[in-house]
Amino acid sequence: MNRRVVVGTVVVGMVAFAAMGGEYSSLDLWRMRRQVRREQAAIVRLRRDVDSLTRAARALKTDSATLERVARETFGMIRPGESLYEVVPPDSARP
Repeated sequence: MNRRVVVGTVVVGMVAFAAMGGEYSSLDLWRMRRQVRREQAAIVRLRRDVDSLTRAARALKTDSATLERVARETFGMIRPGESLYEVVPPDSARP
């Protein structure tokens, strides 16, 4: 009877060590896999952002209509003969 208990304990210990022992446990492995999935998703998002910014930069270099739109929106530029009207919200006029 004692021999069965000892063998059972050793087997349970071996299984526990295989699952949780060593340099990296199964829990560590699961965490790392989850981290890899998060990092891969971040890479996909960043690649999408880079592609979008690359298209925008190309449009600014080659498309005069895009360049004019950005100049008008960003710097308030107008063409000769045009008038610029700025709408100011009522609460921003207070000191």
